[in-house]
Amino acid sequence: MTTTETTKSAEAPPLRGPDRRGLLVAAVLLLVCAGAVGYGVLSTEDEPRARSVPTAEVTYEVTGTGTAELSYLARDESGRATVEKRVALPWKKSVEVPVGERPTIAVVLDEKGGEAGCSLAVRGKHVQRTTASGPFARATCSGELKSE
Repeated sequence: MTTTETTKSAEAPPLRGPDRRGLLVAAVLLLVCAGAVGYGVLSTEDEPRARSVPTAEVTYEVTGTGTAELSYLARDESGRATVEKRVALPWKKSVEVPVGERPTIAVVLDEKGGEAGCSLAVRGKHVQRTTASGPFARATCSGELKSE
């Protein structure tokens, strides 16, 4: 054996950079863990569910001639009214209203006037009827909505 051969075999193996497969596996594991934590934080399963409020059927009816702006209470737990503009009369609609709310319909005739009558029925039973006539005339019907 020559001296050059001896020195070559006694040398340490050449140094390499970090093992890229290990870094790739670590990165994938880190992403999986971050995804699991993110899913747990953002998951809506733990959030309280919206309360289920019982409702009752309310039928609003507006008879007459002309056009009107109508505002009425429909299924909206916030209690805000639904507004429909320039509605040709007659008009009728049945909606669900949360129990405990006060079902109401307000009718406002336009500048041309006309004649309008509103009526309200709760669970199929007539509650109130009101009439109005003339330009910008108003009629309002409301009732009480108790649980049965």
